[in-house]
Amino acid sequence: MSEKKFVPAWTNTPPLPGSYRSIVKEGRQDQIDVPSNKYFWQLQKDLKLEDDFFKNKQDGNQPLGPVPPSRIDADVLRQLADIAGEENIQVDDYHRVQYSYGKLAEEMVSLKRGVLHEVTGAAVHPRDKFDVQRIVTLCNEKKVPIYVYGGGSSVNKGFLPQKEGITLVLNTHMNKVLEVNELNHTCRVQAGCMGPQLEEALNNAPEQFHTVHRFTNGHFPQSFELSSVGGWVLTVGSGQASTYYGEPANLVLSMEMVTPHGIINTSDYPSTATGPRVMDMLKGSEGVFGVLVELTVKVFRYMPENRKHFGYIFPDFDRAVSAGREVCQGQFGLPAIFRISDSFETDNAFQMYPQSPVVEWALENILGYKPGKRCVCLGTVEGESDFTKLVQKKIAHIARKHGGFPTGGGPAKSWEKDRYTSFLISEAISDYDVIMDTVETPVKWDNIHTIHDSVMAYAHSVPGTTCFGHMSHFYPYGSNLYFIFGVKGNVQDYVNYRTGLVDAMVKAGGSPSHHHGVGRLMHPWIERFLGKEEMDVLRALKRHFDPNNIMNPGYQLGLDVPEDLKR
Repeated sequence: MSEKKFVPAWTNTPPLPGSYRSIVKEGRQDQIDVPSNKYFWQLQKDLKLEDDFFKNKQDGNQPLGPVPPSRIDADVLRQLADIAGEENIQVDDYHRVQYSYGKLAEEMVSLKRGVLHEVTGAAVHPRDKFDVQRIVTLCNEKKVPIYVYGGGSSVNKGFLPQKEGITLVLNTHMNKVLEVNELNHTCRVQAGCMGPQLEEALNNAPEQFHTVHRFTNGHFPQSFELSSVGGWVLTVGSGQASTYYGEPANLVLSMEMVTPHGIINTSDYPSTATGPRVMDMLKGSEGVFGVLVELTVKVFRYMPENRKHFGYIFPDFDRAVSAGREVCQGQFGLPAIFRISDSFETDNAFQMYPQSPVVEWALENILGYKPGKRCVCLGTVEGESDFTKLVQKKIAHIARKHGGFPTGGGPAKSWEKDRYTSFLISEAISDYDVIMDTVETPVKWDNIHTIHDSVMAYAHSVPGTTCFGHMSHFYPYGSNLYFIFGVKGNVQDYVNYRTGLVDAMVKAGGSPSHHHGVGRLMHPWIERFLGKEEMDVLRALKRHFDPNNIMNPGYQLGLDVPEDLKR
């Protein structure tokens, strides 16, 4: 009888009320996921972790410790209560901490160990855009900093209150779908509306808005259940089906933003030749110009019955990338979900989900798909039925041309099942000083291999780490590289490794972010990537919209970073 293999004592119960863990918990409090045994054993092998490494557990279920008292002036708090209602002002320790942190691994792991950083002075839940207008006017007059919390899924320290002020929480009340216009194929929505709320309203538009057809927004990031519509646009996010539907910055038609200087309410016409578009300057602004309160976005017919799933194995990353480029430049239509795993991620998947010995032998010895080289591709096609059939057929032809072996739609369907929850296992893993996280960068077809090789050369040079990657957002002129990495050690070890990965990306010609925004996390690299002239334009806009610097101050977008902190 074989010896039973070790498995840690994972925390598989909801967080204790009032604990640090209840604050860092992603998803619902009762939504628990722990690594499968195969996943854990593979991670243990990759990081060379002995069983004794898992003796000490820090799960964050201890009660919230001492929190520095709020320094918000009592008169300001009284006026905020007069505006939004006393029941919508929270100054207790728990809620102040809750609304000061996002979901960056660095923040969550530190909190689970009882380490606090900046904490907001008060959480304010405005009821509507008129509350927001009055709050911004008050805070501008009193010079009180404002931070904005949409869904709370930020992974770049996007609303960490470096200068104590107030945090506006938009998803409590400002979360409604206001209108679905079937003639225009548009939807008007409040900025605090969460992904599932928007999609449920659009899917059920005939019942809720008396339309003939059902609709979808087409934006499905991994954080879909945890993020807000306003956050998607202000961070220039991108979703898993963006190759077909587009990114939120391209899906938005108009924006209403409350700034200290005044209210910006842009037109929702599909196109106007009226000079530079101010709305384009607001996209990606991450709260530094004002508070986004309302948007008009594009919608699409919802036709899930026509969805096609596909999958292929390619002999190597070079041929997989070539096939992906040809698909995106083919001008016959684009897939919705499209993912190409590099050889490292592919090997990881094969080790966690092993094939039968016969299949594995055939893949290696007859078909020539060798471990350490082969790459998996999977995806879906959406739209009208004739369109999906055509695109699926064209993808199959291109895949065969580049040595792709069809695996059928099974892998894509399996991936879809947990695409919004797979990250939950990181919570359990981080109880034991193993930290998993991601970084990502856009690439062009002519530099993808340079960037990938440079990042992987650094990644695999550091002991006690693991790193693998994939492409998941495609354009005719390029794609992205998304790196998933794991670190054995403390938070500083993780920060050092993450910094090295981003350095390698940028030095090889990439950007510090593809679709997670910049926040405070990427501030050392932003001016190096954009250049001084572009940064000066952003600073000029900041001075115009927010002359007293009350909107999300503190290194956000790299606007006020000291020279000694730039890379």
